[in-house]
Amino acid sequence: MRWSFLLLVAALGVLPACFGGVTGAQGPAVNAALKTAVATKDALVIADALEDLIAAGADTPEDRQLAYAEVRARAVDTAAYTYARAVVTGRLVQLKGLLGADMIGEVEHYARRSRQLDPNFRSGAATRMLGTLYVVAPAALLRNGDSETGLELLEGLVNKDPDVIENHLRVAEAYIALGDVDPAKPHLCRCSADRAKLRRDDQALLAQLLKDAGNPTCPKPAATAPTP
Repeated sequence: MRWSFLLLVAALGVLPACFGGVTGAQGPAVNAALKTAVATKDALVIADALEDLIAAGADTPEDRQLAYAEVRARAVDTAAYTYARAVVTGRLVQLKGLLGADMIGEVEHYARRSRQLDPNFRSGAATRMLGTLYVVAPAALLRNGDSETGLELLEGLVNKDPDVIENHLRVAEAYIALGDVDPAKPHLCRCSADRAKLRRDDQALLAQLLKDAGNPTCPKPAATAPTP
C-alpha cells in the first residue's frame, strides 16, 4: 500500500470529529481529477485518483467522502475492488477521526479479502496494508491479527520482494511504531539509498522515520563499475 497507517491511527486520537456524513455529492470542493475518475465507474481508478491527490497535498474532505461513497456503491468481489475499498475507507477514517474508529474493521475486512483473492496484486499491496494495520491499530478494533502477525506479514514481503522499496519502508515504520528502533535502521538505510523511488508522501514519511530513529548513519552505496 502507498500510504501510512500511522497517519490513520494518529487521526483516531487527534483529529477533530467535525465532518458530517458521507453523501457522495460532487460539490465545488471536489477536485476535477477525482470527478474524472468517478466518471469511469471503476473503483480502483477512483482510489488511485484519491491517492494521487493526497500524495500531492491537494485533496479535500469532500474528495475523501465522495471516493468512499462511489467505491462503496460499486461492490464486486475482486482483488482490485476490495483493495480499493480498503484504501478509500482508510482515508475516510483519517478524515473522521474518532468518529471513524468503528470503520477500522472494514479496512481490515477488505484488505484481508483482497489478499485472499490475489496476494500478488500490486506486488502485495493488500499485505502491506494489512501488516501495517495489525502493527499500529488498537487491538480492540481488529479481529484477525496483532502486532506479531503484522510484522510477520511485512517481513515476509521484504524476503519475497526485497527490491520493492516500499516493503522496507513499511517494515521500518512498523518497528518504530513498536518502539524497536534498531531493526528498523537497515530498512531505513535501504529506503534512503532509493529515496527517489518513493512517492512524495512516502519520502516525507521516510524523513520523519529517520528522525525518529535518531538519523542513523548509513553506509555509502557501493560504487558502480564503469561500463567497458
